[in-house]
Amino acid sequence: MRTIQRRLPFFTHSFSSPHLPCINSPSLLLSSPSHSHSTFNIRSKSSPIIMAAVIKVHGVPMSTATMRVLAALYEKDLQFELIPVDMRVGAHKQEPYLSLNPFGQVPALQDGDLTLFESRAITSYIAEEYSDKGEKLTCPGCKKVKATTKVWVEVEGQQFDPIASKIAFERIFKGMFGMTTDPAAVKDLEDKLVKVLDIYEARLAKSPFLACDCFTLADLHHLPAIHYLMGTDSKTLFESRPKVSEWVKKITARPAWSKVVALQKQ
Repeated sequence: MRTIQRRLPFFTHSFSSPHLPCINSPSLLLSSPSHSHSTFNIRSKSSPIIMAAVIKVHGVPMSTATMRVLAALYEKDLQFELIPVDMRVGAHKQEPYLSLNPFGQVPALQDGDLTLFESRAITSYIAEEYSDKGEKLTCPGCKKVKATTKVWVEVEGQQFDPIASKIAFERIFKGMFGMTTDPAAVKDLEDKLVKVLDIYEARLAKSPFLACDCFTLADLHHLPAIHYLMGTDSKTLFESRPKVSEWVKKITARPAWSKVVALQKQ
């Protein structure tokens, strides 16, 4: 991690004050490993476009919301272009970016003449529009199975992420910005997360993944926050629950997720 930028919002859907560390080389052009058909570019105004891609993602690889979208694209083995948003100068709060996301948050996705924002809406679009590509990301079952998938997608967004992202901010990002972690806040948040993970443990005793027997968006959406929390003492909350621990190992070991994590090291 090369630089820490104080002006970059990180957990954009959970609370208003956190910041995001940002990569310092937006002009670097990359391509995915040779064993995959997926390709992407990272470009800036100063860099030429070497490989055209229909799908464009405007965001930064350290953002949990951007990571969520990138994971879905990699799972689908789709070509895309990652266009860094220079949040250091507030580009996300100015035009032309506001024409892509009027709320001034990352990411935004362009697919032809379609523009979308809100990461979970974007991943849902990717899963449906490109249902014939890569991993399904949805349960190919009856309406009841699909309804269950939607329930666990909502659980991640409403029950898990609001707590997990705040813990990550307290444990990781406050220190990066010279702020002091609040132990009382961490304990309160972890007490809340324990209750959520107990429910997950019971659920995962019935199926290998949250929604059904296959990996879906309900699992994928958890990856960014889990990625950060597993680098803190909060990982014991996951590791102390056998089913949850097994689930975390399975979803974080996916090749598509490894590519997302690798992007942060560029």
